[in-house]
Amino acid sequence: MAKNELKLLGGWSSPFALRVQIALNLKGVDYEAVEETFNPKSDLLLKSNPVHKKIPVLLHADKPICESAIIVEYIDEVWTNLPSILPQNVYDRANARFWVAYIDDKWLTALKSILRAEEKNEEKKAQFEEAEEVFERMEEVLHKGSEGKAFFGGDTIGFIDIGFGSFLSWIRVVEKMNGRKLLDETKHPRLLQWAQNFAAHPAVNGLIPQTDKLIEVVKGFNQTSGALAAAK
Repeated sequence: MAKNELKLLGGWSSPFALRVQIALNLKGVDYEAVEETFNPKSDLLLKSNPVHKKIPVLLHADKPICESAIIVEYIDEVWTNLPSILPQNVYDRANARFWVAYIDDKWLTALKSILRAEEKNEEKKAQFEEAEEVFERMEEVLHKGSEGKAFFGGDTIGFIDIGFGSFLSWIRVVEKMNGRKLLDETKHPRLLQWAQNFAAHPAVNGLIPQTDKLIEVVKGFNQTSGALAAAK
């Protein structure tokens, strides 16, 4: 497929756009990456996603597909070559969707609140507890579903890996800005090994944003809405 037939409207700091990039890389599909501007939003974005006006948007032969999880599923269904991103088993597929929805609900809410909260206030404390619960849950999921395997998806990256792994840089941002570990080697040994495996995978390597650059985005907080709030 020619690059001009497949375009990704995204942003370098967006974990949701990163999901789509990883999925396309896994399938070995060529595409054109279009860096979106948020102030103001581009006419192409507003035309392609008039409902939510958010990135990422995948344009396939000029037809827009929106929402990162939906786009990843679309990629898996259109490009059926291996590796499969979603499990073949119906129950396992439903379970993978559940955990990605959980990540987008619980972890994303906690992440946004931690970044917005005043230093060491009660709100931030509560949101750290919420985030820690997410990491405990994901450690359990990794242990039960993929014992002895490198990824949530087994021997290769799958739907849950993409959904959670796209936030690796943002996890490091929270840790560095607050002097507090979220991924703890005592509490989350499997997650820590998984994170290393994920970042080193050929479909991911070189795509994960640098932590310090994301911190610059957070400090200019109006731009942070472009990375997180203006994406899904």
